[in-house]
Amino acid sequence: MTANSKFRPGSALSPISRRAFVAGAAAAGACLWLNAPMALAASGPPEEAQRVADHFSSVKTMMGEFVQFGPRGEQTGGKFYIERPGKLRFNYENPSPMRVISDGRNVVIGNMKLKTWDIYPLSKTPLSLLLSDRIDLNHQMVRGVKQEADLTTIVLGDRTIFGDSTITLMFDPKSFELRQWTITDAQAKDTTVMIFNVQTGVNFDARVFEVPYADVHKRGG
Repeated sequence: MTANSKFRPGSALSPISRRAFVAGAAAAGACLWLNAPMALAASGPPEEAQRVADHFSSVKTMMGEFVQFGPRGEQTGGKFYIERPGKLRFNYENPSPMRVISDGRNVVIGNMKLKTWDIYPLSKTPLSLLLSDRIDLNHQMVRGVKQEADLTTIVLGDRTIFGDSTITLMFDPKSFELRQWTITDAQAKDTTVMIFNVQTGVNFDARVFEVPYADVHKRGG
């Protein structure tokens, strides 16, 4: 399947050994030290880190598979779809009934079994930073940047909008590819998403990011 193929939710991806990946991901997730924001140098963020952020911002569409680790150690997986700016979809694997969709205005979280939906303005969630057109590391939303030989870590947050919530992005410093992100909520609880089998330059069907507003409002979400 080519990078420019038309995708709809549920399209098949090339398989890898999920068991091997999850075992490694769980070990990495157990070592996360991302709760404490890192101080920026007085001269501003490293130039290399801005190049990483610029490359990520230049990727307008991407899709792949994910493993998610919740704050209580729960683990789920599935497929994700991103279209910049502002659009995202998470299809969780069975037995999870969850769906997460952002259409650029709102984020909805649906339980397909219970037929219930919650809705939030995208601008009030840290996902808006992940999905923005450009990540400017000189902006006040940057809480910290750390560069290591095998990892570039960028912590973002906007206290005036998200309160104490932050999103931490972790990139490969050589390929500039996003490896994972962690959202830390106001109670300092982490939800980490690790991604793999990523494809970029995908042309999505418009329905991928379509929010079912009739169902959302009907159910009082």
